[in-house]
Amino acid sequence: FKKLSQLHWKRAAAKHLIERYYHQLTEGCGNEACTNEACGSSPGFQRMDNNAAAIKALELYKNNAKLCDPHPSKKGASSAFPENSAKGAHNFSACSNGKMNHKDLQPTREDFRDLNFLTEEKVYEILSLCSETEDYSPLIRVIGRVFSSAESLVQSFRKAKQHTKEELKSLQAKDEDKDEDEKETASGSSTAMEVEPEASASSADGPSDGENNVQKFGPVEVSVDIEAVRRVYDKLLSNEKIEAAFLNALVYLSPNVECDLTYHNVYAADPNYLNVFIIVMENSNLHSPEYLEIALPQFCKAMSKLPLPALAKLARLWSQYSADQIRRLVETFQQLITYTVISNEFSSDNLVNEDDGVVAATKCLKIVYYANVLGGDLDMDHNEEDDDEPIPESSELTLQELLGEERRNKKGPRVDPLETELGIRSSDCRKPLISFEDFINEPLNDVLEMDKDYTFFKVETESKFSFMTCPFILNAVTKNLGLYYDNRIRMYSERRITALYSLVQGQQLNPYLRLKVRRDHIIDDALVRLEMIAMENPADLKKQLYVEFEGEQGVDEGGVSKEFFQLVVEEIFNRDIGMFTYDESTKLFWFNPSSFENEGQFTLIGIVLGLAIYNNCILDVHFPMVVYRKLMGKKGTFRDLADSHPVLYQSLKDLLEYEGNVEEDMMITFQISQTDLFGNPLMYDLKEGGDKIPVTNENRKDFVALYAEYMLNKSVEKQFKAFRRGFHMVTNESPLKYLFRPEEIELLICGSRNLDFQALEDSTEYDGGYNKDSRIIRDFWETVHSFGQEQKRLFLQFTTGTDRAPVGGLGKLKMIIAKNGPDSDRLPTSHTCFNVLLLPEYSTKEKLTERLLKAITYAKGFGML
Repeated sequence: FKKLSQLHWKRAAAKHLIERYYHQLTEGCGNEACTNEACGSSPGFQRMDNNAAAIKALELYKNNAKLCDPHPSKKGASSAFPENSAKGAHNFSACSNGKMNHKDLQPTREDFRDLNFLTEEKVYEILSLCSETEDYSPLIRVIGRVFSSAESLVQSFRKAKQHTKEELKSLQAKDEDKDEDEKETASGSSTAMEVEPEASASSADGPSDGENNVQKFGPVEVSVDIEAVRRVYDKLLSNEKIEAAFLNALVYLSPNVECDLTYHNVYAADPNYLNVFIIVMENSNLHSPEYLEIALPQFCKAMSKLPLPALAKLARLWSQYSADQIRRLVETFQQLITYTVISNEFSSDNLVNEDDGVVAATKCLKIVYYANVLGGDLDMDHNEEDDDEPIPESSELTLQELLGEERRNKKGPRVDPLETELGIRSSDCRKPLISFEDFINEPLNDVLEMDKDYTFFKVETESKFSFMTCPFILNAVTKNLGLYYDNRIRMYSERRITALYSLVQGQQLNPYLRLKVRRDHIIDDALVRLEMIAMENPADLKKQLYVEFEGEQGVDEGGVSKEFFQLVVEEIFNRDIGMFTYDESTKLFWFNPSSFENEGQFTLIGIVLGLAIYNNCILDVHFPMVVYRKLMGKKGTFRDLADSHPVLYQSLKDLLEYEGNVEEDMMITFQISQTDLFGNPLMYDLKEGGDKIPVTNENRKDFVALYAEYMLNKSVEKQFKAFRRGFHMVTNESPLKYLFRPEEIELLICGSRNLDFQALEDSTEYDGGYNKDSRIIRDFWETVHSFGQEQKRLFLQFTTGTDRAPVGGLGKLKMIIAKNGPDSDRLPTSHTCFNVLLLPEYSTKEKLTERLLKAITYAKGFGML
């Protein structure tokens, strides 16, 4: 029977779409400026007779052609939607039932034809009657009528109406045992009950910042009884005869809802219109295959038309759901995206960005994403104040404006409108309800043409959708590719501007960021040059980096820059210099509050980190996560001490959990002691007169919060501000902050610590006569797999210029092993710029191992081959 029902709903859906195409051809959509060539309202449309229109409608349906939305000026537009008429409802009911018999031709004992909305009690009443007669057609007809009409759904499953003042006074008058105080209390509470729904209705249109803050932490009031809807679905969806009715109803409902939201602004007129989406999304079968072809894509398209205040209210409502309920919503939209992607052949000629179903589902998934953030563990009160001095403008700015090259993001990075409406950022969430990884859709990432998507992202037109505007759905590899395009285009732009500027000024300027350094004075040389650039023209930092080691012949195609970054990092993080403290237990560095180095040194480190991201290089830096959170605008708090200062964190945690008398047993005050570089104690008052304020059971939370604030923020404020300023000199115009979360920023800078050499072997290519079955290649991989972790890191350093895996793992390296002559005593060599290993065809495995180990152990410097 289920197969028969599915066949009927497919036929009904097809018939409905063909009818819409027919009406579009014969009557048009009503929009005189319509650009759809297959629409009667289009200026260039050639009229046809009814028979030709019917044939053409069938052809358009087969080709899945564009279907116009009815224009509000269109008289009788509802004729394209027969489901809204009584006749349409009757036809729909028969189709939903899946069969026609004599019972359909004669009225039943109770047909419920006048029932225009549903309550939980009424559903159970009809279900009981149907169970008695074993004829579910009355219930199917009611579901078809109510669930295919937005007006009926808005009125259905409402919460119980609150008593008015007059009703309560009448009830009180009958109760003579109540004293006057109790009467006044009851009357007062009734007033409060009345006011609450009004307040929630008024706030739905567009809450102010103050109302936002209340709604973030308070319940979101809606008129629909969500628990009742869930109970009804649980009862009805278990019955196969009824299940298909919901499916068919959704097919008829969605186009009308989309039209209402697009042309009639129904949400502004009645915020309860949101009930339609709340009720439909409680259907736990939405992600099942029969919904994915027509019903769910159409509904997602309708939902994506909701105005911003409605999207925000829906996100706040869903943020109150449990983790399992959020996961169900995510799976619903992810199933649709995955199903559509694997059912089509997307390519550069058939972009996934142009698929309405995938785009709409992604926009709907964004609502759930922010609900997941809002419902998680939030930290919204600890934000870094962006009070740095403004980065000086480039001297080329005027020329850029003249040439139409003015920077688009001069006012700062892009911010999502829904994020602004909700007053929240992804970085505010310490722990979401479900993992952020659950929002990533790998099949979509596989077919996404990132060059095209990036173009749509930069152009910012409504006609072209970019998945970079929904970065939660993209994995780190895809986002990194988008960032790579952004960086490369910016480098190209800087080169172009430099060339034109040279023509105008008659001066020969360098189109690259050229650094010439000595190996034994690398910090001094780099610091002097980068400081000069930062002061004179920060825009030069956005040029492509070109490094030259004095006295060496290596040409920088990427490999020389890699070694430059490695040497700078080794020098800066040398514990003898004292810029950073090192924790032996965590193997992490932290800013030294007592460092003698000037701010310029810390600015240099920030510039180096920014340049590494900008030039797609990986650095061997070991910072706790709080550093990346601070770079993204969040202050460090007590929880961050677990990562950066674990011993101190445990001590403070013990203090908070201590069950005895803190003041008498521990005898500590709001004055703390730190040591400088020479081991001398330095006293610091967390509060004014802190040495005279004892820590008690009552104020110990304040003590812990102030201690963490001092350790992670105040004590290193000068050093971190200089560091952040250097970082922003390079990345201030980049979409970095928009695309990546703090943990992903760490991955960008440091690469992956997981070295999967099997993935490297699988992705390696061969040249010069070698292939994966060559004897020397088999010996080579057996040798490499037998290496210890340190030897593997040395091999990576020798071959690629870094001992870390890139974003996405070693499988993304694309290493090439090329033949470098017959057997000889020559050592293997490499082109680190291109990840090419030149390997002679050694006669034995033993000789290969000995030569390879010597090469990777003693390799340093560059020469010309």
